[in-house]
Amino acid sequence: MPAKQKQEAGITHDGFFYAEEKLHEMHDQMLFIRRFEEKAGQLYGLKKIGGFCHLCNGQEAVCVGLHQASEPADYMMTSYRDHGHILARGTDPTAVMAELLGKAGGVVKGKGGSMHMFDAEKNFAGGNGIVGEQVPIGLGFGFSSWYKDDGRVTICIMGDGGINQGAVYESFNMAALWKLPIVFVVENNQYAMGTSLDRASAETQLFKRGISFKIPGMKIDGMDVLEFDKKMREAMEHARSGKGPMLVEAMTYRYRGHSMSDPATYRTRAEVDEWRSGRDPIARLQAQMIKAGLATEEHFKQKDKDIKKEVAAIGKAAEAQPEPDASELWTDIYNDPIEHAYPYPGKVS
Repeated sequence: MPAKQKQEAGITHDGFFYAEEKLHEMHDQMLFIRRFEEKAGQLYGLKKIGGFCHLCNGQEAVCVGLHQASEPADYMMTSYRDHGHILARGTDPTAVMAELLGKAGGVVKGKGGSMHMFDAEKNFAGGNGIVGEQVPIGLGFGFSSWYKDDGRVTICIMGDGGINQGAVYESFNMAALWKLPIVFVVENNQYAMGTSLDRASAETQLFKRGISFKIPGMKIDGMDVLEFDKKMREAMEHARSGKGPMLVEAMTYRYRGHSMSDPATYRTRAEVDEWRSGRDPIARLQAQMIKAGLATEEHFKQKDKDIKKEVAAIGKAAEAQPEPDASELWTDIYNDPIEHAYPYPGKVS
């Protein structure tokens, strides 16, 4: 909200006032996502999570900032690094963990796993396993909102590797041509799998990639949740007011490898430590809140203990859920099942 005249507990960042309650909410969301991802990594190491598993440790400010800057009715879709985004949208974390474990109570009945999270009630359209596929999907959502004039904005998230896909630029062109209400967000965590940005991109300022389509862009510090939230609100207002799409480059960093199977030997320990020690989004917000007299180190230590306990309970509850019944192989394939062409064979053993 705009900076207030009267004295109120909170922090004013770049003319934007964040009340004490909101700051605690943003902090707790980021910390929850981190501890959730750590638990997911642990379960993967125990071979309880199968397939690929892409964690977002270090990128929590982008997840939370996007959620805070958007409205519940706005649409969102992202790549396969999706756990943090769906959690920030408010999806039941036990259902998210159950999906990772392939359980029947998962958000998509245990059929999608890590890369295919989905929650229609939260207007979260994935979790998409193919690099860049979410961008033309986002274009469709944006076109729908433009056609219906429903006031919604589509947040379409991709990585610094995904932005090189050809369909991205086809989508940029159509979004700009029709002035669709879309904010394209590039999570620039510096590496596309194991390839650094400067080895893969002739233009490393990714927010400039929309210039030839007359799409305005901005670069935002994705390791500062207040800065990211403030600037994202500007981008959202641009799209919502009928001015067309905006391209946002979120400068962030993943602490883990590209996926759990990636040892990340292409970067040095010193590089990772530099980001962790000097720019960690959770530590930065904690320092700001302590300086403003809104919390103490003891408070944050206790909060961390509470969240770890909560996440541990979520993990146990998810593990206790049953596996999907074999008959689920025949459901959720077609919107209108073709029963005659693909008859259900009965009991599947």
